[in-house]
Amino acid sequence: MEKSGTYKLLKTEGRAKRGEFHTVHGVIQTPVFMNVGTVAAIKGAVSTEDLEQIGTQVELSNTYHLHVRPGDEVIKKLGGLHKFMVWDKPILTDSGGFQVFSLAGLRKIKEEGVYFNSHIDGRKIFMGPEESMRIQSNLASTIAMAFDECPSSRADRMYVQNSVERTTRWLERCKREMSRLNALPDTINQNQLLFGINQGAVFADIRIEHAKRISEMELDGYALGGLAVGETHEEMYYILEETVPYLPKEKPTYLMGVGTPANILEAVERGVDFFDCVYPTRNGRHAHLYTNQGKINLLNARYELDDRPIEEGCQCPACRRYSRAYIRHLLKAKEMLGMRLCVLHNLYFYNKMMEEIREALDEGRFSEYKKQKLKGMEKE
Repeated sequence: MEKSGTYKLLKTEGRAKRGEFHTVHGVIQTPVFMNVGTVAAIKGAVSTEDLEQIGTQVELSNTYHLHVRPGDEVIKKLGGLHKFMVWDKPILTDSGGFQVFSLAGLRKIKEEGVYFNSHIDGRKIFMGPEESMRIQSNLASTIAMAFDECPSSRADRMYVQNSVERTTRWLERCKREMSRLNALPDTINQNQLLFGINQGAVFADIRIEHAKRISEMELDGYALGGLAVGETHEEMYYILEETVPYLPKEKPTYLMGVGTPANILEAVERGVDFFDCVYPTRNGRHAHLYTNQGKINLLNARYELDDRPIEEGCQCPACRRYSRAYIRHLLKAKEMLGMRLCVLHNLYFYNKMMEEIREALDEGRFSEYKKQKLKGMEKE
C-alpha cells in the first residue's frame, strides 16, 4: 500500500491533472468534488448511506462549527469524526479561518491568532494556528487545512501583503503543531495530512510569491483560498492561470469553495484537482436543480403536471423513482423529502460530472468533453 499522503499523477492534458491521492482512509481519485457536510452532516436530511449511494469520495466538515457544537473534545471522546458520523472514507476539515472572517462581525486579528464571539451564543473564542490544529486533531479528519486569514478580494494591496505574510508565519506554526500532535500516543489519526493555503486576493504577484514560499514547506497538498468571494469569474480564472504553475504539480491542488459546474471545468483545465462548494446542496434546498441542459427551478408552474424525472437517464435516487410533479408538490407542501431528493440529485450530478471528467482525462479527450458539457449547460 502506498504511504499516506502519496499523490500519483496518472495523466495530464495541457495543465489538467488526473491523479490518485493515497490516505489512511482510502484512495481519492482526482479531480474530485468534496461533498460539504458542515456540521458532520449534509444539509437536507442526507445520511451517510446516501453519500455512499451517490458516489461521494470525500466528505468535508467544518472545524469552527464542530468546535462550537458539539465540541471537538466530545467528538474525540466518541472516537473521532469518522466514527461519530459513521463514514469510513476520507474527510477534509477546513481550518475554521474562513468562518472566523465571514461570520464574526466582532473580531480582533493579532499575531497569535483571532479573538471573536461565537455566532451561536456570543461567548468569547480564541483561535490561532495551534488551536485550529488541536481541534482538527481531535476531530481526526484525514486532511486538515492550515489556519489562515482570508482577506477580502477587494482589500487594498498593503493589507493583503501583510495578511499573506502573517498567513505564512501561521502556516509554519500549523506544521510544527501538526507534527507534535501526530506523534502523541492518544492522537486518533496519527497520519493526519496538512494542506497549506495560498492567499493574495486578486494580486497575481503576491499570489505567486506566496505560492513559491509555501511550496518550499513540503506540505501534503496546496489550496487556493480567498477566491469566489466577490471577484469576477474572469479574475478568478486569471489568478488560477498565473498561480497554479508555481504550486507543486506532484501534490494535490485544491480550489476552496468553488463553484458552479462551469467554474469546476475551467479550473480543472487550469490544473486544479480538489473542489468543494455549498452550491449543489444550497441550490437543491431551494428547488434549483442542475441538469445537462442547464439549471431548472422546480417551483415553476410548468412542472406541475410534469411526470418526467428531474433529468432523463439520471441514476440518482430521485430520478430513478420520482417525477418533477411529485417533487414539486413536496417542496410546495414544505415536506422535507422534497428538499432531500433535490439535494441528492444535485450532489449526484456533481459527483457524476467529476467521474466523467476523470474518464475524459484518462482517454485524452478532456478539452472536447469540456466544450460539449458547457455547450449543453449554456442555460445555467
